[in-house]
Amino acid sequence: MGTTVTGSKPKRNWIYAKKPAGSWFNRRQWFGYSLLVFFIAAPFIKIGGEPFLLFNIVDRKFVLFGNVFWPQDLHIFVFGMLIAMVCIVLFTVVYGRVWCGWACPQTIFMELIFRRIEYWIEGDWLQQKKLNQGPNTTVKYVKKITKHTVFLFISFLISNIFLAYLIGVDQLWKIMADPVSQHLGGFVSIILFTLVFYGVFAYLREIVCTTICPYGRLQGVLLDDQSITIAYDHRRGEPRGHRRKGVTQTIGDCVDCNLCVQVCPTGIDIRNGLQMECVSCTACIDACDEVMEKLDRPKRLIGFYSVSEIEGSRKKSGNGRAIAYTVVLAVLVTVFGWLIFSRSQVDGTLLRAKGSSYQVHEDGTVSNLYSLELINKTSSDIPFTLDALDGNMTVRVVNPLVELKSGATAQLTFFLVSPQQSVKTYKTDVKIGVVSNGKVIETMKTTFVAPPK
Repeated sequence: MGTTVTGSKPKRNWIYAKKPAGSWFNRRQWFGYSLLVFFIAAPFIKIGGEPFLLFNIVDRKFVLFGNVFWPQDLHIFVFGMLIAMVCIVLFTVVYGRVWCGWACPQTIFMELIFRRIEYWIEGDWLQQKKLNQGPNTTVKYVKKITKHTVFLFISFLISNIFLAYLIGVDQLWKIMADPVSQHLGGFVSIILFTLVFYGVFAYLREIVCTTICPYGRLQGVLLDDQSITIAYDHRRGEPRGHRRKGVTQTIGDCVDCNLCVQVCPTGIDIRNGLQMECVSCTACIDACDEVMEKLDRPKRLIGFYSVSEIEGSRKKSGNGRAIAYTVVLAVLVTVFGWLIFSRSQVDGTLLRAKGSSYQVHEDGTVSNLYSLELINKTSSDIPFTLDALDGNMTVRVVNPLVELKSGATAQLTFFLVSPQQSVKTYKTDVKIGVVSNGKVIETMKTTFVAPPK
């Protein structure tokens, strides 16, 4: 750890994290790199012509697992977001801040890419500290320029991938292939995203986790004495002290080597108890286990424990909050699944034409004029017709359209015609069906106005 000082004012305590190693780190690498591959590949994978994931806020088009969601499907999208939030909350209640250390994109990019590049160029933590606090030499300039150039390049790649989630891969390729003047907004967005990502991973780093992100503060409310977090077993480790050969000592297993502090990416001492800054990255577990092996002592002086286990109190038979969150999650998943599978292929908005009234014709029929907006939510073209689901009425379309293009909207105007002798009341509830291949795929309700015969 090092502190840089300008004049008499102390500045940020820059964290130099020792290169981690161990079984938990290997597991985290496999998991993190798998998520990284998914994150990079997701916008490029297409299912039925649609991207695997897309969050196009500008065009109000969202795609999840190849399924297109429009503003009309906002309730479904909201349920999906609720499920994601409840999952994170549930895992926090049971396993602490494990999301931050294992699945958060900030941690994955920082620890598995940018930090690894820093180790490769500047060396381990002591070499980095020596380089930063040493004189300005040619070697120092070369290493710093090389590191920050690579950081900027990777930030540029990340910004392009991030933009692909917002506008789609096809539009991104267009921005890259066409002259800058044709896509000035897109070009500026890429530059801004690049600078933001560069600033986060080159300078802000752990500040994002400890100060900016609200989730770290939220976990203090969610955790209880049954939540499993990374903790130091003080009953076994204290009193801590260095072991000396040939000297009888009454000390705990902790030899006060400080390796758990040196490997921590947020710079905390896990031996001080549960702290908001701990992101459950398990680096301290690996460091401590390595020392315990050398001392021929049991592992897991630092490990996954609940507060009740550390304090030696009897473990409760169940965690009520975890069960409650699980029930809520199960309900949300059930409703979400039902909404997905019952979701119609076509959505429509049917309105009576403004300023129009019924018309009585010489052939004894009455007509009403309507305007209709249809949206194709699928990735394929849909042939269709409009039919009145009430037997005595017929539909006469003013601007006939036989096919609704994939992901497109269509504006239609049509007359609903009924024999006047069939009209029983001034206002009649009617249903209009969108029929495709002999099957009604959407039903809309409106009213038919006409004087009864």
